Amino acid sequence: MASSSRSLALALLFSFLSCYASVPSLASSDGFLQCLSAAIPNELLYTQSSPSFTPVLLSAVRNPRLFTNTTVKPLVIVTPTSAPHVQSAVVCGRRHDVRIRVRSGGHDYEGLSYRSERPEVFAVVDLNKMRSVTVNQAAGTASIDSGATLGEVYYAVSKASKQLAFAAGLCPTIGVGGHLSGGGFGMLLRKYGAAIDSVLDATLVDAEGRLLDKKAMGRDVFWAIRGGGGESFGIVLSWKVKLVPVPPTVTMFKVAKTVNEGAVDILTKWQVVAPALPEDLFIRVVVQKDAAEFQSMYLGTCDALLPLMGSRFPELGLNRTHCNEMTWIQSVPYIYLGSTASVEDILNRTTSDGFSKATSDYVLQPIPKDGWIKIFDFLAQPTAGIMIADPYGGKISGFPESATPFPHRGGVLFNIQYMNFWPATTNGSAQTKWLKDFYAFMTPYVSSNPRQAYVNYRDLDLGQNVVVGNVTSYEAAKVWGEKYYKGNFKRLTFAKGKVDPNDYFRNEQSIPPLVARK
Repeated sequence: MASSSRSLALALLFSFLSCYASVPSLASSDGFLQCLSAAIPNELLYTQSSPSFTPVLLSAVRNPRLFTNTTVKPLVIVTPTSAPHVQSAVVCGRRHDVRIRVRSGGHDYEGLSYRSERPEVFAVVDLNKMRSVTVNQAAGTASIDSGATLGEVYYAVSKASKQLAFAAGLCPTIGVGGHLSGGGFGMLLRKYGAAIDSVLDATLVDAEGRLLDKKAMGRDVFWAIRGGGGESFGIVLSWKVKLVPVPPTVTMFKVAKTVNEGAVDILTKWQVVAPALPEDLFIRVVVQKDAAEFQSMYLGTCDALLPLMGSRFPELGLNRTHCNEMTWIQSVPYIYLGSTASVEDILNRTTSDGFSKATSDYVLQPIPKDGWIKIFDFLAQPTAGIMIADPYGGKISGFPESATPFPHRGGVLFNIQYMNFWPATTNGSAQTKWLKDFYAFMTPYVSSNPRQAYVNYRDLDLGQNVVVGNVTSYEAAKVWGEKYYKGNFKRLTFAKGKVDPNDYFRNEQSIPPLVARK
């Protein structure tokens, strides 16, 4: 039965791909599946003919824009439960010329962890069954599998200690593997930096199927996997991270101001004040339509926060009624899921974010008041989306740009994420046009040469790879690569050349290999 199902899947796949000479042959695909079956239990393999294939594939598709009738889907989904399963998948893939894409939480903004932009035969290694979190309270560390979500990590840490936290992103359904591969930041970024700044060790399966720790992979590759993007250097199975201390009480607030209530003047002040506040205070902004909502975490009590805000940022008009005191773990659902959500809600892995498209920017100089006025004009358009601004400064800005591949450090006032959404009843063309127009409008107000972007807000409109002679072109990749990584891009290519010189791990925005001359 399994053999006939696989044969049907392969026949369908071959009929779809037969006009493309560059894809592996039917025989190599069949050999790949046979190789997998010999090394991995069949119940962990889902071919296209399996009744469970589509449900498993859809289980972590966060954006339905990326899953249509024409989506190039994987030949098979591998759901490993151990390192040897992952090693076998890589060895089989290399042997039979089938590339692998890796999914931890499914939040890749362009879906490159489970789909391809171009016709090709590939497999997906879905790490959702490798998601253990082990906390060493005495050492203040945690060992985390890449398939765990941030919500699962936060929950496990809080169960082990009420005085420890992990400094990472807001969204609890994000997979740890992808998050750390791109940098990762959240409400604690000004106090403790990016998530990668807390990484102590990692376990990597490389393109040869070897299992490598920090020492074995070497300095350059360990540097590269901490922010250099997923699916370029191998498959990171687990991470050892440093946990950070938090007080028993944190104070959260959400204060909305409309244009009529002075939002333009408040934002003009916020962009200068927020990056310079004490590190214990983080104030981000979500700007939508005619209003700006200021969302904040303060590592302390309301009694301590109020005089600080009164002296540094009185324009916001914060008062005691805005304060919500809680524990750090309670703050996780408060910002992302809302004030009525429970701590247990952050364990839910199945949320969908709807049809959407996003891109990003970095702001190095204050936007003039008339710029904010024009921004609100854009946001008032019928097909407008939202603008999310996270202030930097503090710890995240204290590291040199070369400390990790994530280069957005000193000199950054704030990061911007632009997003737009649309219902299934439309094709989203008006909303994506608005996003492109808004991005173009923002050009004079943001970084340039290169115009910086955050890799975890992946945008294929920034550029896509071109494969020449079965290796990703350096020149084509540099177009998007320097936006994400600035001067770190070239070092990443040499790290890739060390660990994967034949470019086995690649996608539309993966790092190309350069090999240093001896």
